[in-house]
Amino acid sequence: MRVLENYINGAWVKSSGTTLLDVKNPATGEVLAKVPLSTEGDVDAAVKAAQAAFPGWAATPVPVRARFLFKLKAIFDEHKEEIAAICTSEHGKTLSESRNDFGRGIENVEHAAGMPTLQMGQCLEGISTGIDSSTIRQPMGVFAAITPFNFPPMVPLWFIPYAIASGNTFVLKPSEQVPLTQRRIFELIDQIGLPPGVINLVNGGKDVVNAFCSNPGIAGVSFVGSTSIARHVYKACGESGKRVQALGGAKNFMLVMPDAEMDKSVANISESIYGCSGQRCLAGSVVLAVGDAYEKVKAALLAAAKAIVVGDGMKPGVTMGPVISASHKDKVLGYIEKGLAEGATLLLDGRHCKVEGLPHGNWVGPTIFENVKPGMVIATEEIFGPVVCLMKADTLDEAIEIANRSEYGNASSIYTSNGKSARTFASRSGAGMVGINIGVAAPMAFFPFGGAKQSFFGDAKAHGATALDFYTERKVVITRWF
Repeated sequence: MRVLENYINGAWVKSSGTTLLDVKNPATGEVLAKVPLSTEGDVDAAVKAAQAAFPGWAATPVPVRARFLFKLKAIFDEHKEEIAAICTSEHGKTLSESRNDFGRGIENVEHAAGMPTLQMGQCLEGISTGIDSSTIRQPMGVFAAITPFNFPPMVPLWFIPYAIASGNTFVLKPSEQVPLTQRRIFELIDQIGLPPGVINLVNGGKDVVNAFCSNPGIAGVSFVGSTSIARHVYKACGESGKRVQALGGAKNFMLVMPDAEMDKSVANISESIYGCSGQRCLAGSVVLAVGDAYEKVKAALLAAAKAIVVGDGMKPGVTMGPVISASHKDKVLGYIEKGLAEGATLLLDGRHCKVEGLPHGNWVGPTIFENVKPGMVIATEEIFGPVVCLMKADTLDEAIEIANRSEYGNASSIYTSNGKSARTFASRSGAGMVGINIGVAAPMAFFPFGGAKQSFFGDAKAHGATALDFYTERKVVITRWF
C-alpha cells in the first residue's frame, strides 16, 4: 500500500510519524493510500527549509517570481482532468464539481501572476517642504496553511500563489482525509523549477496544526475549517505573535421573496444545498420563504431534490456523491434525528439512501425539513451535509431579522425581482458574502473571500487584494535630501 511522503526542501521525504491513516474512496470504501501523521520535528524541518530559502526568494525580482506562476498555470491546464479524477476518488464529489473546484484554484494562480502590479506601493511628492513619502510592500518570511477536506485542489490555491508571488516561502498541511490531490499538485509544482524550500508540504493532523501555531519561524497561518478549530488557531497564533486568518463554519440563509422567478430560483437553491453533498461553507442551509412564496418553494424544492441522482461521482448521470467518511455520515444522520426529536417534520428523508453495487459508500440522500423553528439545533448549527430547513416569514424585515440571529455570518442570499428588496437585504444582511439570485456567493479570485461573526477570525481575508495585506508588510518611507 502506498504511503505518502512529505515534500521538504524540494524533495519527497519520509515522515517521522509512525501513525498511518487510511485514505478511502468515500463511494466505494476502497483504501487508496496511507497518510502519515507527521510530528513537530517534521514541521520544524519544513520551516527551516523555508527559512533558508526566504532571503534568496525575497530578493528575486517580482516579475521573475510571477513567471513561475505563468508556468504553473500552463501545467495545471494540461492536467485538469487528472486532478479532477483524483479529487473525486478521495472526496466523492462529482467530476463536474471537481473540475470546477480545480478551475477556481487555477483562477487564483492567474490572479497572483499579476503580482508586479498588485504589489505596487504608493508615493506622494511634497508632503512637506522638500519631503516625499512612499509606501512599499515587503515579504515577511514563512507562511503556513491548514486546509480542509471539502475542496482539495482549490483551497490551498487560495494561499500558495499569493504567498510565494509576494516573496514569502510556504508550508502546507492538506487535510489528512484528502491528501492525494495535493500530492499530485505538488508533483506538478516541482516541475516549474522553484528554488528548494520555497514551497513545502507536511501531512498530518492536530499535532501539525499546533506546531504551525507555535513554531517561531512561521510569520503567519491561514486556516479553513470548523469554527471551533478556527477559534483555537486564531487564539494560538495570536499568543505567539503571528498573523492569522481563520475561516470557520457557516449557517447560510436563503431568502425567497414572492416575486422571485420561482423555477430558476429553486433550481439554483437546490444546487446550493446539495452541491458537493452540502459539504461546503457556502452551502444553503435554511430556505426562508417570505409570505405566499412558501408553498411554491416547498413544492418545487421537493421535486428538485427527488430528481437528484446519488452515486459514485465518477459515473455519468450522478448529480450528488457521498459524504466524506462513515463518521461524518453518522454525524449528519445524528442531526436528522435531532430535528425529528425537536418536532420538525421530514418532507424528504435521506437516512436510508442506498446505491446499488456500492454497499460501503457513505450515502446520505437529499433531506428536507419543514416546521422548523429558529431556535432548533438543525436551524442554528452547521450540519455540513445534504440537509435543508424550510422556514417561513411574513415580511422581508422579519426574514432578515431571523437570518441575522445566527452566530455565523459566512454567506446569505436573496431571490427576488425587486431591486429595493435586494438592496435592503444586501445592506442589512450580517453575512460577509451576499448573493442576489445566487445561492453560492463565492467571490472570484480578485475579490476577498471570508465571512463575518463566528465564520471568520482575523482581519485580512483570503485571496483578492486583501491577500497582499496579509502576506506583506507595508513600510512607510519618508524622504528628504539636504
